[in-house]
Amino acid sequence: MSHTAAPSTKIRLATASPATQSTRQETLAQLERLARSAAAGKADFLLLPEAYLGGYPRGSDFGCKIGGRTDEGRDEFRRYFRDAVDLGDVVGPGGAGGLDKWVKRELGDDLGADGDEGRNGGEGLPKGRGDGTREEIERVARETGVFVVVGLVERAGGSLYCAVVYVCPRRGMIGKRRKVMPTGTERLIWAQGSPATLKAVSTTIRGIRVNLAAAICWENYMPLLRQSLYAQNINLYFAPTADNRDTWLPLMRTVGIEGRCFVVSSNMCKREGAKDVSTTRRNFEIALPTSSPPAKGGFAPKARRRSVFDEDGNEIVLGGPVDVDGDSPAPKVPNAASSSAVIEEGEAEETGVKGTGPTAKFISRGGSSIVSPYGDVLAGPQWEDDEGIIYADVDLEDCVRGRLDLDAAGSYSRNDTFKFSVEGLDLDPLPYYT
Repeated sequence: MSHTAAPSTKIRLATASPATQSTRQETLAQLERLARSAAAGKADFLLLPEAYLGGYPRGSDFGCKIGGRTDEGRDEFRRYFRDAVDLGDVVGPGGAGGLDKWVKRELGDDLGADGDEGRNGGEGLPKGRGDGTREEIERVARETGVFVVVGLVERAGGSLYCAVVYVCPRRGMIGKRRKVMPTGTERLIWAQGSPATLKAVSTTIRGIRVNLAAAICWENYMPLLRQSLYAQNINLYFAPTADNRDTWLPLMRTVGIEGRCFVVSSNMCKREGAKDVSTTRRNFEIALPTSSPPAKGGFAPKARRRSVFDEDGNEIVLGGPVDVDGDSPAPKVPNAASSSAVIEEGEAEETGVKGTGPTAKFISRGGSSIVSPYGDVLAGPQWEDDEGIIYADVDLEDCVRGRLDLDAAGSYSRNDTFKFSVEGLDLDPLPYYT
């Protein structure tokens, strides 16, 4: 008797830790290089960091204190505003933007009365809505065949929003998130987005239905926001961030277990002294860990963590002397984990950064990772590597297998007692299968 093989439910996830470049054009060129590398690595999805386009303004106070603002700070904001991305969207009710009308390009082209300037009003710029960034990222996704999820700073009206776009190779941008709660002093420069943008989207990869959504940085510390994504029956959860603390990975593992979904996180790896559009005089990173006292000579060498994860997801710290000078690579332990993670060839394993010496310092060390629905670390954390890509081959049916004993928005929610709703958001669960 012949048996027809069941169709594969496996896809390949990828994430990276690149830093924003000096200009938007350079950052878009880097995005394209990463997408083409991911395509060569057979990736289906690629996640890039929070505020990757437009830049994360590390350490800047924009000349503000309670009761006062400086002229220099206002001018700094003016430059940051100009560097932000115009995707051709509107502000919308509560910062929701145009939602489906924007996705379907039904907002009109806003051409000027004479028909030759449009909303950009600049010589040599694209006519119609936006500054052309949307079309450029869509082109990259289309040509590489990689579904790109990328963080950016979006300009709409007179305000800025921390946003994430979902870019399908076939359909272009199929959705956009705007951060509903900027963290701390981010609220000075980023407006609040509407919870209506928490809407999950679906795509199909080789006949496999994928339900996906994103929570940006410390939105992941908002239990009800996480619940709004679980309620939509997602199996792929993206978490672009600017948090490079060791405490971030345990949060991602919690999300994986709690939501019975695969979790992909991305954070910039930024070298000290590197310049980007958001570099400020102090170059601090959100939630930057306290540095150790400088060693003799004025440098504080950072030893690369030497650890592996076993098949149960437990971290095992390897013994042996700490490599301070970066001359010897970290030891490799074969079969240390059961995941199918792959690190792109040529990834730096030393404390030092190629071309910058063994005592290179980082403003942000990265830490991008991929986690399973059982909380297992499948790839990463990717420390001190601003060029490589990490991968994991995953079976989306693991999300269903995990629902045997936990469905945080269904059988485990006691929705007869606990009532949950989100203003402007449809929480009807998406189907797992097409």
